[in-house]
Amino acid sequence: MTRAPVRRPLLAISLVALVAGCDEPALQVPSDAGDPVFGLTAEQSARVLAKVGDRVITLGDFGRTLERMDQFDRLRYQTKERRRELLSELIDAELLALEARRRGLDKDPAVEDTIRQILREAMIARARKGLPAPADIPASEVRAYYEANADKFSEPERRRVAAIVVGDRALGEKVLKEAQKAGSSGAWGELFLKHSLTAPKDKSAAPPLDLAGELGIVSPPGDPRGAHPRVPEPVRAATFRIGGVGAVGEEVVEADGRFFIVRLNGLTSGHRREFAEAERSIRVALLQQKMQDQERALEDELRKKFPVEINEAALSSVKVPEQLMQTGSAAQPDPTKPRTPQPEQSGAVAAPSSDAGK
Repeated sequence: MTRAPVRRPLLAISLVALVAGCDEPALQVPSDAGDPVFGLTAEQSARVLAKVGDRVITLGDFGRTLERMDQFDRLRYQTKERRRELLSELIDAELLALEARRRGLDKDPAVEDTIRQILREAMIARARKGLPAPADIPASEVRAYYEANADKFSEPERRRVAAIVVGDRALGEKVLKEAQKAGSSGAWGELFLKHSLTAPKDKSAAPPLDLAGELGIVSPPGDPRGAHPRVPEPVRAATFRIGGVGAVGEEVVEADGRFFIVRLNGLTSGHRREFAEAERSIRVALLQQKMQDQERALEDELRKKFPVEINEAALSSVKVPEQLMQTGSAAQPDPTKPRTPQPEQSGAVAAPSSDAGK
């Protein structure tokens, strides 16, 4: 059992002690104490630790900084001296922010973009509060998804394919006969090293003979989940005409201007994942769907609240410099594009950028 729930109140007591131990009288307490933080009461959260210009740093601000830390990093601030160091860092951050505003850096387009991103993340976090955890999604909803999406939980047969690749059919027919007579993976490997265009020139760098000519793993033709970029479709189809592991195909296969002698190096039977095996991934998928639905609802609501006008003529005139497209240096997150959350993360509902219609 984790001891974190015990440490948090103890640290809250330490934070109160930090205020009580200050030599100077407390500064004015803000009227709006905000939400309780880190086990502190609203009144304790509002206690002022420092004043920087016209800005105040409260005990609640200090507690929120600690809350954002990893629990192990947080342990470094159990002593009064270390907590004073953290407060000094917060003060330095306020000083830099005040000077940045004085210099007008808060009006810089890059800074404004960053602020928009932060505000969007705040909206996302608030919108996510009503979402269930994967474990809280009703079992009936999970079961219904499983039954309605049976194809997603059926794994096709997969085959591991190897090939000797030559440049003309006549040689291919000759090598095919030799490969069919070869009684072992070692004999196949020797043929690969002798004839294949894909064999390494430096024989010392050659793969083990039983792995010679390996192209990859494929599933049956027509299954989009099982294609492989190194396996041309005719070779893929020929692989599923081979009778058993270790056998060589009955024909030379022409593809992409070359000729392939195909061997089946391995086979994994297809199977259907049982509900218990798939349940966790289904719960994550359902949560992702709820996030996407919530995102669309939020976007629709905001578009009704704030008028959006798009200048199609100006949009069509935008040209991305070719060198940026080639180097990828212009690739930046699109603030108006929905983000797909990853499994086991709580990522989620993206609000449209505030300047989407400008």
